Amino acid sequence: MTEQQEIEQKETEDQVALEFEAIVEEHQGFVYNLTYRILGNSADAEEAAQDAFLSAYRNFDRFRGEAKVTTWLYRIATNAALMKLRKDKSKRTLTDNGYEDMDLVSPTRGPEELALNSELREHLQDGLEMLQPNLKAAVVLRDVQGLTNEEAAEVLNLSVSSLKARLHRGRVLLRKHLQGYLQPSR
Repeated sequence: MTEQQEIEQKETEDQVALEFEAIVEEHQGFVYNLTYRILGNSADAEEAAQDAFLSAYRNFDRFRGEAKVTTWLYRIATNAALMKLRKDKSKRTLTDNGYEDMDLVSPTRGPEELALNSELREHLQDGLEMLQPNLKAAVVLRDVQGLTNEEAAEVLNLSVSSLKARLHRGRVLLRKHLQGYLQPSR
């Protein structure tokens, strides 16, 4: 390789690094949030987000631009979180539930309802923890992160009908888990 080619290669590498740095700055919040929702605690979420960005950087040259950058990052982050979930399943414990911003009960209604809201979040998190990783990912992407069926299917590399089947199974299992909690006692 000539000196000129080495200089051009270095400039190209520097440009790619700057482009990727901009992507990280713009999307680090949602990547962390997604991994946090799947894993349920900050330390694991930070590690999975870091793994996701490292994987994205290593494979940045393979990003073809056919999908949006966010969709590409969703897929990588979801895979990183699921890998961590599978790897650490036996040592995982619930520390944070990851649902602080879900408005299940209006906070203006008083301490009783706030306590119920917190309890419901705990039951919901417990239910999510019991789901198989593929069902959990579908439910989190669609119902917690708010992706459309098409976006969630693309992130998980599934057909929309397969995503809907996973969503249905996951929701049915969650409903069964929450049934005793949500039904008023007689």
